[in-house]
Amino acid sequence: MDISIVILNTNDLPYLAECLESLRNCCKTRRVEIIVSDNASTDGSVEMVEAKFPQVKLLKNKENLGFTKGNNVGIRASAGNYVFLLNSDIRVLGDCIDQMADFLDRNPEVGLAGPKVLNRDMTLQCTCRKDPTLWNNFCAETGLAKLFRHSGFFSGEQLFHFKGERTTDMDILVGCFSAIRRKAMDEVGLLDEGFYMYGDELDWCRRFRSGGWRVVYHPAGQAIHYGGTSTVNKDPVHFAVLRQHSVLRYWRKYHGFFGRAGIKGLLIFRHVRRWMGGFASSLIQPAGREEGRTRMRMSVACLRDLFGG
Repeated sequence: MDISIVILNTNDLPYLAECLESLRNCCKTRRVEIIVSDNASTDGSVEMVEAKFPQVKLLKNKENLGFTKGNNVGIRASAGNYVFLLNSDIRVLGDCIDQMADFLDRNPEVGLAGPKVLNRDMTLQCTCRKDPTLWNNFCAETGLAKLFRHSGFFSGEQLFHFKGERTTDMDILVGCFSAIRRKAMDEVGLLDEGFYMYGDELDWCRRFRSGGWRVVYHPAGQAIHYGGTSTVNKDPVHFAVLRQHSVLRYWRKYHGFFGRAGIKGLLIFRHVRRWMGGFASSLIQPAGREEGRTRMRMSVACLRDLFGG
C-alpha cells in the first residue's frame, strides 16, 4: 500500500461526506486506502459511509476517544508507506494527495509535511506555527502580534506574516491535514494520547524535528478546511478547559519550573482579560450578550481549573 488516508470523524456527517467525495479517484498511479475512524457518532455518519462509500475501511469506536486516540486507532489499522491524517471537515482539491506524496518521494529527509490550507472563501488559512515560547505567547496576549502583524519578531505562535507561497521548513504545522512518512513515524512514535485534543501537533512536530526529520510546508498541494464544525462549538466551556490542559501538558513536558510558571501567569492574564471583555460586551452590546456571557463562563472555568478549584 502506498498511501493510507486516515479521517477522524465525530458527528460530522455532511462534512465527512464531502471529504470522502473529494477523495474519489484522488490518485491515478498509487495504491490508496481510506480509513474512517469514527468516534461513536450518532448522526448517521456510520450508516452514510457504509451506504455511499463501501470501499472505505470503517472503524467503529465504541466511545468518543478524542482526537489523538481516535487518530491512533486509524493509524494502527493502516498499511501505507505514507499516512495522511485529515480532519473530517477537509475538502481535498485537485491532485493534492499526489502532490504531497510526490514531495515526500523527492525529499526522503522530510518526516511530516502539510499542504496549503484554505478557508471556505479560498483565502489562506494560517497553519504554520513557531514553537511556543514565553515571548511569542506574551506578544499574542498583549496584542503586540496583532499590532505588528507583519513582523516576525513580534508575532505570536501563528505566522500571520507568512504568505504561504513557498515550500518552507516549519517548527509546527497545524494537524488538520498532515502527510507523514511511515518510517519517520515508526521512529518518533504515534500521537501522544495524553493530549485529548489540541496541542498534539506541537508535541508531534517537535518530536519529528528532535528525531532529525524535517517538518515542511508545501503549497503545491491544496485543501479547504471548513473549521469550527466539530463538537467544540456545542460545549465551548468544556473544550476551553481541555485546550488549557493541553497547553499545560506541553509546557510540563518541555519546559522547566520558570517556563511553567510563566505560561500560567500568561494564562491568568488571558482569562482575566477575556472575562472583562465578555462582561463589557454583555453590557454594551445587547446583540452580543450571550457570546459575552459564554466568554465569561469560559474564563471562570479555566481560572478555577488553574487554581485547582
